[in-house]
Amino acid sequence: MWPGGSGHLEELQRRLALQWWDQPAWHPQAGRSPLVGAAFATTFRGLAGTGSAGDPAWVAAVLWLEGRLVKSVVLTGSFDAPYVPGLLALREGRLLQEAVLALGGTTDVLMVDATGRDHPRGAGLAIHLGAACDVPTIGVTDRPLLATGDEAGTQRGAAAELRLGGELVGYRLRTRVGARTVVVHAGWRVDADTACELVLGVTGDSRTPEPLRQARRLARASRSHDAVPT
Repeated sequence: MWPGGSGHLEELQRRLALQWWDQPAWHPQAGRSPLVGAAFATTFRGLAGTGSAGDPAWVAAVLWLEGRLVKSVVLTGSFDAPYVPGLLALREGRLLQEAVLALGGTTDVLMVDATGRDHPRGAGLAIHLGAACDVPTIGVTDRPLLATGDEAGTQRGAAAELRLGGELVGYRLRTRVGARTVVVHAGWRVDADTACELVLGVTGDSRTPEPLRQARRLARASRSHDAVPT
């Protein structure tokens, strides 16, 4: 599921983009809070957008339910490829999948710091990871990759459509007054509207949705701990 070269990955991305249309849509079950997972990978400071194959990696995955952290795992390893826009799955995919599977397979929906339909071949890492783990996914990033649209309003919950080739692929979402918007991406089995609603529902006082914020915090804390000389 994680091919070793860019050509093979691009072919797989195109195939996943076509399969995306035929997947059963996921929506939260009425009367029950979803168990929201999140996964985040990091490396040494300053290397996130310029890194090489073999860079050390710290990867965390969490489960979040009704405002509390119920389970977490942190793994260490090495990234498989350099960072290349549109090919993030080559670098992070295998490690993220290992962390998600270590949670035990109980996640209703998974958030990841990656794009989904907003991608040159229609299947960013959020979609690829969902297909690999067989779990609905939502992408949450700081900015769109290719999609365009207006800025969202200033009030919490304001959203503005992002489109690529006429398709609604995500939203700019204002999660906190006075903070920059986040970009919410349609992922595997999750459309843009459902993704936007769920992200807002699990975002507290911070700009980032809480499950993803907790995964990021744990990955960075593990990195800091390992970097301290003994």
